[in-house]
Amino acid sequence: MLKVFVDTDCDITPEFAKENGFELISMPYIIGDKTIFPYKDFKVFNAEEYYNSLREGVLPKTCAINQEEYKAYFEPHFANGDDIFYIHFSLSMSGTFNSMNLAVNELLEKYPGRKFYSFDTKGITTISYCLIQEFAKLYKQGKTAEEMIEWGHKNVDRYAVYFYAEDLKFFARSGRVSGFAGFFGNMIGIKPIIYMNENGQMVSIAKARGTKNAIDKILSYVRELEDDILNHKVYVANTGCINSAKAMIAALKKEFGEGLDCEIVDVNPTAGAHCGPGCVGVCFHAKHR
Repeated sequence: MLKVFVDTDCDITPEFAKENGFELISMPYIIGDKTIFPYKDFKVFNAEEYYNSLREGVLPKTCAINQEEYKAYFEPHFANGDDIFYIHFSLSMSGTFNSMNLAVNELLEKYPGRKFYSFDTKGITTISYCLIQEFAKLYKQGKTAEEMIEWGHKNVDRYAVYFYAEDLKFFARSGRVSGFAGFFGNMIGIKPIIYMNENGQMVSIAKARGTKNAIDKILSYVRELEDDILNHKVYVANTGCINSAKAMIAALKKEFGEGLDCEIVDVNPTAGAHCGPGCVGVCFHAKHR
């Protein structure tokens, strides 16, 4: 049997994982001296409460899970005779996958008849969530790991995400955005526009002053790059700013029609530790990233 693993950095909840027969890996974050594992240390993610705490001065950090923790996730399934397919966030964004590789190599020596497959969504949070929605359909259709990976390689760059950042100190502190550090400073009202490139890296490509201009700028990218958008769901991510997400949807529907299928997604707390509150982004089917 093939067991599919996903992780919380892809905005996957236990409910979604259970509904689709997936196993969920919890990616931790740290507040003060406490390491918190999403959906292990709490059952429901209260996005409003979490992002309000960041507005009030909480500065969470993140950390990688270690080799033994990966073994604890994977070994019971190898021991049960299952193969594993792990669909995960971008390899470019964390050193945690070094620990994963060590764990998997050790387990495959112990269980030589088993197979381990993985797929890099070349993204994090909503773009990964979007792709996993598609993998879930394939899995329910009974596709093999090889068939799903083949689909993934053909389509991974056909989903794009563009978003704006509100509180610049979070991205500046994380150092995970190319072209960002020191460029925008602390200019009040300036919002960098960021996208995930074909290498799975976040890149700052433009700036806008004020929320309306930021929404208009992102809409211009969607307009330029969209591919058959009315036949694909559009995902609107937010970090504790639901009204801005609704404003983004209103702009999208004004542009493409009320029939546009949109879903609002709360960015998970681990990824949110790097982008901070007030971010809004759009993930859509595109000609390219």
